[in-house]
Amino acid sequence: MQSPNSTKLKYTFKSDVLFKMLFVTYPHLLKRLVAVLLSIPIESINNFQLINTEMPPEEIGKKHCKLDIHMLVDGRKINLEIQVEDEGNYPERAMFHWARMYSSSLPSGNDYASLPKTIVISILGFAQFPGADVHSEFALLEVSRHEMLSDKMSFHFFELPKMPDVDSLDTANEKDLWLALFNANTEEELEKLVSTGGEVMSQAVEAYRGVTATEKFRYMEILRERTMHDEAQALGNARRKGLEEGRVVEREKWQNIIAGKDAQLVDKDAQLADKDAQLAAKDARIAELDAMLDSST
Repeated sequence: MQSPNSTKLKYTFKSDVLFKMLFVTYPHLLKRLVAVLLSIPIESINNFQLINTEMPPEEIGKKHCKLDIHMLVDGRKINLEIQVEDEGNYPERAMFHWARMYSSSLPSGNDYASLPKTIVISILGFAQFPGADVHSEFALLEVSRHEMLSDKMSFHFFELPKMPDVDSLDTANEKDLWLALFNANTEEELEKLVSTGGEVMSQAVEAYRGVTATEKFRYMEILRERTMHDEAQALGNARRKGLEEGRVVEREKWQNIIAGKDAQLVDKDAQLADKDAQLAAKDARIAELDAMLDSST
């Protein structure tokens, strides 16, 4: 549990700008992270290649800029992303990015068998699935026999809200240490991970301090924050406009209903006036007949 006297981190590992900049700058940490998350012995990785290392400021300043990391790991295509906010439909988003990666891997004229295993790893700042499991892995299976159609589709989701706090971690489990690092919000949590997590955590926290101290990172973070603020502002304005338009439509709807009722009342009044006139004419005729009878007698 976080102490009220804790020192809150200005930047956390949940920042997608920090996430990408740190692991692009320190690829040996990225290699270790991927090995741990996929339960691959790091010694077994012979070929590790980063594909998209660029972070141009003009891209950071665009709406919906995706700061994921693409890698080739011993012939496998891997996409790693951290997503903090639940914007809805995340599994569909992950499948869309998997499909783009997979379909772009087949050069013209090549056999389908040459398509690589394509893996999407998502570290989530929100709970996506029911249950208490932090890690969920999905593959393409036959629904009754659970027979795998192909091993070339794989999704891994790690839900940070389901992680225990730092004091309750199994420090022998490196996967939990990495996920706790992404989940850390205070200086005290970082210090705890450094003191109990060994050399890897010390290197990761040192890399964090190095990256966050650079002008480049701070500039990129300002751009990212400004873009997110502008998106939130635009969304808020759209919602307010929608509410106002909804009120106008609702008001016009009731005005039309009232006007219709008034028109009906006017029509009924006219009908009643017409009936009154008819009754008055009948009364006059009766009076006229009565007068004729009286005169004849």
